[in-house]
Amino acid sequence: MVSESRSERIADRIQRDLTLLFLQEISDPRLEGVNVTSVDVDRELAYADIYVTAAHGSERKDEIMRALQRAAGFIRSQLVMSISHLRSFPQIRFHWDPTPERVERLDQIFAELEEQKGLDDQDE
Repeated sequence: MVSESRSERIADRIQRDLTLLFLQEISDPRLEGVNVTSVDVDRELAYADIYVTAAHGSERKDEIMRALQRAAGFIRSQLVMSISHLRSFPQIRFHWDPTPERVERLDQIFAELEEQKGLDDQDE
């Protein structure tokens, strides 16, 4: 078991290297525009949970997740080579991060409330 700060440093390194990997190495068109929002590594270094999102994500979510599952072995092998100081490298698991979509929806709600407030102020 490693310390929490070490697992956080490893997660940060995985996120950085994975972002570069998406930009430079992975040529699958289904994975264009994929962003790694966060990575969590457990203290046993058994699993790295990788959270991703993409532009127009809700429309492409299933396609992106299938492509990531299919490429998981390649992605892990590339990460192992770039982060070679670990005795054992965690298994990677991809998860969809709905946060950007939620933020967008909240922005819409707030805009609608502001618009309604403006109409109410005009009526007075």
